[in-house]
Amino acid sequence: MPAEILINIKAQETRVAYLEGGVLADLKIERKTSPTLVGSIYKGKVSRVLPGMQAAFVDIGLEKAAFLYVGDILADGGNLEEERPVGDAENDSEEQTSSDSSKYPPIQELIREGQLILVQVAKDPIGTKGARITMQISLAGRFVVYLPEVKHIGVSRRIEAEAERERLRELVAKINPSGGVIVRTAGESATEESLKNDIEYLDRLSKDILKAAEKKKNPGLVHSEMDVELQALRDMLNEDVVSVYVDNEDVYRKVTKFVGQLMPKYKQNVVLYQDQRPLFDLYDIDLEISRSLDRKIWLKSGGYIVIDEAEALVVVDVNTGRYVGKKDLEDTILKTNMEAVKEIAHQLRIRNCGGIIIIDFIDMEKQSHRDKVMAHLNEELQKDRARTHVVSMSSLGLVEMTRKRTRPSLIKTLCNPCSYCDGKGYVKKKSTVAHEIFLELERDLMTYRHQRGNIVVHCHRDVVDWIYEVEGALLDSIEKKMSKSVAFKVEPAYHVEQYEIFTI
Repeated sequence: MPAEILINIKAQETRVAYLEGGVLADLKIERKTSPTLVGSIYKGKVSRVLPGMQAAFVDIGLEKAAFLYVGDILADGGNLEEERPVGDAENDSEEQTSSDSSKYPPIQELIREGQLILVQVAKDPIGTKGARITMQISLAGRFVVYLPEVKHIGVSRRIEAEAERERLRELVAKINPSGGVIVRTAGESATEESLKNDIEYLDRLSKDILKAAEKKKNPGLVHSEMDVELQALRDMLNEDVVSVYVDNEDVYRKVTKFVGQLMPKYKQNVVLYQDQRPLFDLYDIDLEISRSLDRKIWLKSGGYIVIDEAEALVVVDVNTGRYVGKKDLEDTILKTNMEAVKEIAHQLRIRNCGGIIIIDFIDMEKQSHRDKVMAHLNEELQKDRARTHVVSMSSLGLVEMTRKRTRPSLIKTLCNPCSYCDGKGYVKKKSTVAHEIFLELERDLMTYRHQRGNIVVHCHRDVVDWIYEVEGALLDSIEKKMSKSVAFKVEPAYHVEQYEIFTI
């Protein structure tokens, strides 16, 4: 399917959209105030070792200390061989990080507090958590991921033809690199010369990084990952992409130079966009981004899905909505679930949801229908550049899956938690706040009765209105018990849940 890449440059933001057949398939947004750190290499100082967690906190010069897990440490030059490239490149590797820490030596035997180490950011800081880092340095090129401290040859799991996998292994072995190499998906059908050029460039880069790290005596940045638009082209530009539109002249020159050096056969595909109409308006991408910030997403049939991002996981609920079907209930449910699968996979990519994801499909009685939905889900997830893992559907119709998370989601990038509800997603009813006031008055009834003066409650206008309109009888009852009158003072600046009780 023909694809296009749109690079939109603003003063404080860079946005890269990947479209397949005119439909948004992937989106990267980077704010100048909070650029992604994934892939950048730092000199770090171990600030605290936690044997009970088999992890350590490392000062890399950022506001929050970074987190280093024992499985991300290379001991004795590579005894802990657990290669995994970071960022998007990680999704192409054969290897996966194990959660079983028992196979590693105790972390206190590997690193010590105060030790200076070279680390790479594997996950951006998210919420209250600092960056996740690794000592297993990896550098992504066009066709390969280079692992300077490990001797290993691997091939992307997405290259399925065994003959091609063996050919690539033999070519890399013939080149005989000094470090480890994992051939990326883009390396399929690559020539020996292409692989050799990629490996030699990354080997030179790794040596320059090590020299810079040796000179650096304090925690801080050693090597920053390339700009988001160049990362996107490195990872997304292929024979399917017919055009790369850039709407900024300076970035256009930078992109043209980059593509000319790394992928010269695609240089003619790069176009400077100069029309008055905003670039993203060509395919209503801003409308699609706005839609992906909504909690509820409507399906074409009339059904809908609801997506909620929590601290620990993402929950997706599927509903028939206005869709009533044509034949029978089971057919209606199946069609809704099948349509929802495609939209869910699409939304996970656009929103960049990661971690644990729970999908609550509408219950299906027939096993054949459940199998059909699961097969469709796995098929759609194959289009995802991020690594995903799906668990079979439970008897309740729940599907558990994971999706690799390295960067904050679209919502965390573009939105702040609600300042009024403090991110809870709800506020107490006026009646609830009113009853809390009455309960506090009754709880301290005897105290108020023996104090001089009357009672004044400072609270929000809506609560005062509610009490006088609905709860007048209860207020009279409390005043009789206290033998005092209760007055209310409206505080315009108060939150609807906020109140204070004074005696005057």
